[in-house]
Amino acid sequence: MKPVILGSRGSALALAQTKLVMMDLQRAWPDLSFEIKIIKTQGDRLSEQADASSSQPLGKGLFTAELERALLSSEIDLAVHSLKDLPTSDTEGLILAAIPKRVDARDVLITRGAKNFNELPAGAIIATGSPRRAAQLRLARNDFQAAEIRGNIDTRLRKFLENQNWSGLILAAAGLERLRPEVSGLTITPLPFSIMLPAPGQGALALQIRDGASDISGIVNVLNDSMTATQVATERSFLQALGGGCQQPIAAYAEICPENRLKLHGIAWLGDETAPRSGVRSGSIDQPEALGRALAEEISR
Repeated sequence: MKPVILGSRGSALALAQTKLVMMDLQRAWPDLSFEIKIIKTQGDRLSEQADASSSQPLGKGLFTAELERALLSSEIDLAVHSLKDLPTSDTEGLILAAIPKRVDARDVLITRGAKNFNELPAGAIIATGSPRRAAQLRLARNDFQAAEIRGNIDTRLRKFLENQNWSGLILAAAGLERLRPEVSGLTITPLPFSIMLPAPGQGALALQIRDGASDISGIVNVLNDSMTATQVATERSFLQALGGGCQQPIAAYAEICPENRLKLHGIAWLGDETAPRSGVRSGSIDQPEALGRALAEEISR
């Protein structure tokens, strides 16, 4: 059988994620061969520009469209996405074949010594390129100021170190876990969900293939984690029902509870509203999408 080609975005983090997937596939299928093809996306190119710290939003699809085109044209057999980058609407001709086990879904606060928000000075400036994080920062402490920051993880860490007037930087724990950048001398504190809910799907990967590619589906399915798939289906249903993209402050996390129950925590800033709407709703683990839609409807009233 010819090598299975995995498509990866051009960023260091995306490549690290794809290498981890390839290693897992190789362990599961030692008699098969796997290769990685790097495909630079529009989002990668924008992030690399000299003015990457500008406030120009990077919308959904900028990090996935080129990979999907490569799949449809059979340049690659499998696209490895960060699930939170994938639009909630399906692309015709493509399916999600597997959702591997999720890593830490939390965000982390990176500082030069402070271990929590209470230790930061009044009017502290915290760097983030995420409207979701910026909105929740203001809920945690209304004196916080959010500084726009763009670029890959190493770029953001470098900019934080260069800007001594910034008191903190917020990144996804998953990115640090997978890329393992140099962070010596910095204090890294995971933020509890009670303070900072994640983006829907944060910490999870999505393995996308062509619809009907049964041979590839059979290979990839070994990496599917049913609990993670249930969690992210709930969160993405909530996001889709609210009509949200990555520039609208929407956050959600679904936890698995005893007795086959799900509990979904969600928060959203709708339209031009300055105050958020939030809620918690429980439901059957067998109906994750219904739970997501129900919570979205509840907070939209």
